[in-house]
Amino acid sequence: MSATLLDGERVAGRIKMQLADRAGRLAAEGRPIGLGTILVGDDGPSARYVAMKHADCAEVGVVSYHEHLPANATQVEVETLVDAMNADERIHSILVQLPLPEGINEAEVLLRVDPAKDVDGLHPTNLGRLVMGAPGPLPCTPAGIVELLADYGVPVEGRHVVIIGRGLTIGRPLALLLALKRPGCNAAVTVVHTAVADLGAITRTGDVVVAAAGRAGLVTADMIRPGAAVVGAGTSWSGKRLLSDVDEAVADVAGWITPRLGGVGPMTRAMLVRNAVLAAEKVR
Repeated sequence: MSATLLDGERVAGRIKMQLADRAGRLAAEGRPIGLGTILVGDDGPSARYVAMKHADCAEVGVVSYHEHLPANATQVEVETLVDAMNADERIHSILVQLPLPEGINEAEVLLRVDPAKDVDGLHPTNLGRLVMGAPGPLPCTPAGIVELLADYGVPVEGRHVVIIGRGLTIGRPLALLLALKRPGCNAAVTVVHTAVADLGAITRTGDVVVAAAGRAGLVTADMIRPGAAVVGAGTSWSGKRLLSDVDEAVADVAGWITPRLGGVGPMTRAMLVRNAVLAAEKVR
C-alpha cells in the first residue's frame, strides 16, 4: 500500500479532547450537556452504533438520556417521546437512530424534532441554513469528512471532488458543504450515482473521490487517478463484517485513503458530539 491512511480515530480523539474542555466549563457553571437518544426496535448495528455514541459522550462529559422502544411501537408513541425530549430542559440535542421499523414514518418523526435540538443537522431548517451558508449544526458525516481531509492537508479548495451517492445523510449535504466558499471547501463538486454509465470515466477526473453509495467494493483501483484522495463513506454488511464501498486495492493507487475501519465512522460520531456541545452552548 502506498497511500497515506486517513486515520479518523486519531483526528476524532483530538477533537473530543477539545470538546471535553468546553463541556467541562459548562458543567462547572451547573449546565451539564444532555443528549437524548431514541432507539426503536432491536436492529443490531443500530444498537451498537448508539452504544458507541454513548461511549463518546461519556468520554467528553455529555450526559446521555436513552429511551428504547419495542419494534411494535406506534407512530404516536415515537412522536410522543420526541415531544417529551423537546420539552426536557436537561436535553440539549436529540438523536433518533435510523432506520426506524417498518410502519413508522421516518420523515414525520425527524420533522418533529426541535431544529435547535437536531444533533444530526438534517432537519429541513438546518439543511436550509447549510444551503444559505448560515451558521447551524452541520450534518455529521459530511462535516467529519471535511475535517478529516483538512487535518491531513488534502487539497480541496479549487479542486474537483466527485461524490458517488446522493443520499440525505452524506451525498447531498456533502456536495452543498464542499461547494461553499469556506476553509477546507470551495471545491468544484460532481455528484453521481450507481445508475450512471461508466462511473470510472467520471471518478478518474476527481482529485478527491468520496464513495457513499452503500455498495461493497464499488470503487476499484482502475477508477482512481493516481495520487487522488479516496474516502470510503458508504458501508454495507456481510454477516458481521462491515464492508467499504472502496476496494482494498485502491490503496495502491491513491495518495490518501480511509481505512475500512476507523476512518469516517469515528469522525461522524465526533461531529455529533460537537453538535451536542454547540447546542448546549447556545442555551442561556
